[in-house]
Amino acid sequence: MLTRDQKKKFNAILEELGSNLDISQTEFDAAVQSYQAVGKHLSDSNSSLRPYEPEILPQGSFLLGTAIKPISKTDDLDIDLVVQLRGKPYDWTQFILKQKVGDQLKSHKTYKELLVSPDGTRCWTLKYRENAEFGRYHMDILPCIVDTGYRTVLEKAFSDTEMSELDELAIRITDKHRLDYASEKDHKNWLKSNPFGYAKWFFAQATIAATKAFSLREAIQPVPKFQKEKLPLQRVVQILKRHRDMMYSTRQDKDDKPISIIITTLAGMAYKGESDIIEALQNVVATMHEHIGEYHPVTGRKMKWIANPVNNAENFADKWILHPKRQANFYEWLEQVKKDIGKATSITDNRMIMESLEKPFGKDLIQKAFSNLEKGILLTSTATTLSAHTSKNVSTELPSKLPQPKREGFQ
Repeated sequence: MLTRDQKKKFNAILEELGSNLDISQTEFDAAVQSYQAVGKHLSDSNSSLRPYEPEILPQGSFLLGTAIKPISKTDDLDIDLVVQLRGKPYDWTQFILKQKVGDQLKSHKTYKELLVSPDGTRCWTLKYRENAEFGRYHMDILPCIVDTGYRTVLEKAFSDTEMSELDELAIRITDKHRLDYASEKDHKNWLKSNPFGYAKWFFAQATIAATKAFSLREAIQPVPKFQKEKLPLQRVVQILKRHRDMMYSTRQDKDDKPISIIITTLAGMAYKGESDIIEALQNVVATMHEHIGEYHPVTGRKMKWIANPVNNAENFADKWILHPKRQANFYEWLEQVKKDIGKATSITDNRMIMESLEKPFGKDLIQKAFSNLEKGILLTSTATTLSAHTSKNVSTELPSKLPQPKREGFQ
């Protein structure tokens, strides 16, 4: 059991660690301007997509505020996006939609050079590497269809949508591994995904301990705001992802490391509204495993099951069946992160704490955190108390009116 002073110390260390994992305002703005420029081109007057009002929207960690810098400066920051269309011609299959998006990207000289070939299972990928000032990143662009148009879907997502209604926020996506990829014309039969419903679930979990002064108005937006201050759950996810990245950075089986959606989902399920980052982290790593099912919820077949919280029929651990190494690595990682957190919190000497954290989280990041601590410039925590959040205007409300995406920005 940590003392009050120990909690304060570890909250300060972990907050600084998380802060240093954040992408910078410059990197954030560059990424937003880049994908807005892509969206503008996809809806160009000469585009075959234009009648269906294509819009680029963020999903994944960029939307959730849990993105972290890669370990190496030569590695890419991964930005997940969707390009949503309001309907399509009846005869367009997944294959045709995917090719239409790709053809429009290739019609732009810059994007044609940035496109990764061949295309991915579901996405087109643009690699940005030219401007070192903005870092290296790539954008995975997922084509999808919505029935009512993105504004209706997002306005519902950003309103007081009940959790039982989150399925209404789903989109239909392309996946070239499906048998019906080149034949199914009815998009309602395509693979379903729900990144906006998932985001709403995540922020609902993140604010579980909040009072009525806390709501969900500005946490998720079509163009998300740069979030300098983070909620405890966001910091926990960032810290766990960093530990994962460090643990597998030099291993031959790094392609089988725990995936971010599993870490994020289990952390969200295990989080109990702790306002202290250290308490949240300790609880999450101690109880994540309890949210992994042992049987298929319908057939009763024995298998590991990590349910998508907004689509119980989807199992985030489905790849563990064909790739048992991924299951083994997840449990190995979870045990290691428990040991590393437990070891650090059992020490009281600052120097020894620093040394215990250097290997699992990175020597440079930890030394920087402790250097700031010694200089007395480190925040105790942006999430120490609820009043601290509200006094800093750390809002997690959803916008009552959606901002219009800006169209300017470099390409």
